[in-house]
Amino acid sequence: MFRLSLGAALVAAVFFANSAVAGHETIKPKAYDSLGKCVKAALTKHEGTIVKTEFKSEKKVGVYEFDIETADGKAWDVECNAKTGKVTEIEEEVKADDPRFKALAKVSEADAKATALAAHPGTVVETEYELESDGKASYEFDILEADKEEVKVEVDAATGKIVEVSYEEYQIGKE
Repeated sequence: MFRLSLGAALVAAVFFANSAVAGHETIKPKAYDSLGKCVKAALTKHEGTIVKTEFKSEKKVGVYEFDIETADGKAWDVECNAKTGKVTEIEEEVKADDPRFKALAKVSEADAKATALAAHPGTVVETEYELESDGKASYEFDILEADKEEVKVEVDAATGKIVEVSYEEYQIGKE
């Protein structure tokens, strides 16, 4: 897992504190600023407050994931390709008892967790319930592996199959 120096972490935290509160129209990233491009792109999709940012590797591609809370109380995960600055995925985070999620989930959380842990042994440190932009539902498990790497394993809530795996490089913000 990539470790940020204290100075770099403080600079990043200040950047996010200002960016998350400011409207996206005030963000003017430079050509080399992939983070700035992705912040602007994410906030264009869902205006709100960025409460957490993760940088992860998906199939050897760098991806920023922004957790955005909107004024209507919804929580969104917006993923952006770090190289292109383009949004690649949008998911709505919901609670486990959300009726929309429950209607789509044919696989229990316990079975989905067992599938994730069979592929990536470790300790589940967070579970999210997501509604995908294509109308599907998924469980996302953050698993801390024995080597202390954190892997995100997304399991389709209807089929029980693993649909996405990514390795977290770093995280800024609340869990």
